[in-house]
Amino acid sequence: MAIKFQYNKTSLQQLEKQLKIRVRTLPIIKNKESALRLEVKRCKSDAVALEERLEQQIQAYEAMFALWNEFDTSLIKVKDVRLGIRKIAGVRVPLLEDVDFEIRPFSLFCSPKWVADGLHILKGLASTAIEREFTVAKLNLLEHARKKTTQKVNLFEKVQIPGYQDALRKIKRFMEDEENLSKSSQKILKSIQEKRKETEE
Repeated sequence: MAIKFQYNKTSLQQLEKQLKIRVRTLPIIKNKESALRLEVKRCKSDAVALEERLEQQIQAYEAMFALWNEFDTSLIKVKDVRLGIRKIAGVRVPLLEDVDFEIRPFSLFCSPKWVADGLHILKGLASTAIEREFTVAKLNLLEHARKKTTQKVNLFEKVQIPGYQDALRKIKRFMEDEENLSKSSQKILKSIQEKRKETEE
């Protein structure tokens, strides 16, 4: 990225200001990136744990497979999923607060004994599946934010800060050369004037 500048003091001051801002901001962005990296790692391990738990619950569900043919699936349904928002290193992510189920009334005397257990198993299965989906969504948001932050760190560290430093160096050299030329031309002019005076005398 080429930084546009002019060879004057105003441009020099503006570039110094921009460089100062980026140098001051860089550690903050690095901290954000490391916090996001840590949170992504934690979120990945949570997702794996939820996946394993879901798998175990599905196996428990399959153990009673023959009985599920008799189960009335309309007895239970997800009524509401309550969400919250949490900020992690400046990134808003959804937070699963609670899952509400609607259980249709059924007769405990006419239904088989295992129906209540079946409802409990389905509740756990649905809760874990929903929690896993939220964890995956949270992971995707955090991963995206981490990538963007890493790109910003790299942009500042490898492109913009060195670019501004290089531009400042060029302006300073140009201004020094101009000053040196001005001084030497003044000396030459002075020596020419002195020679004229000597020849006139």
